[in-house]
Amino acid sequence: MNPLFSPFAPVAAASFLLLSVVPAGAADASKELTTAITHAGLAAGSADLKMVQTHLHHVVNCLVGPGGAGFDAGPGNPCKDQGTGAIPDSPPDKQKILQTALAVAQSGLAETDLAKAKADALETQAAIKKAE
Repeated sequence: MNPLFSPFAPVAAASFLLLSVVPAGAADASKELTTAITHAGLAAGSADLKMVQTHLHHVVNCLVGPGGAGFDAGPGNPCKDQGTGAIPDSPPDKQKILQTALAVAQSGLAETDLAKAKADALETQAAIKKAE
């Protein structure tokens, strides 16, 4: 039997077509969410404001991705190669939750009081967990 004319050729062609039309931004955000949750926890457990802010920057970077508003490569991007950002890679209902988490993380970044910044980190972590 000629493999080019097998009865499975149309199924294989249709499968290839379906796989090739998946949008580039349709990455699975679960890795980005897990990494963001981890870094929010690291921020909450940090001993000084500089480390809280470093880890909150990591959270922001994971949420918005390299093309997103607020992305800052300076502190590093622990979500590199995991997707285009948890917010753009998530469905719309979860994006709203993650936008709230992003706002809290950004509030923590602006905070000058260590205890308040750590509290913002914990609140950020809890908000991100709601989107898992």
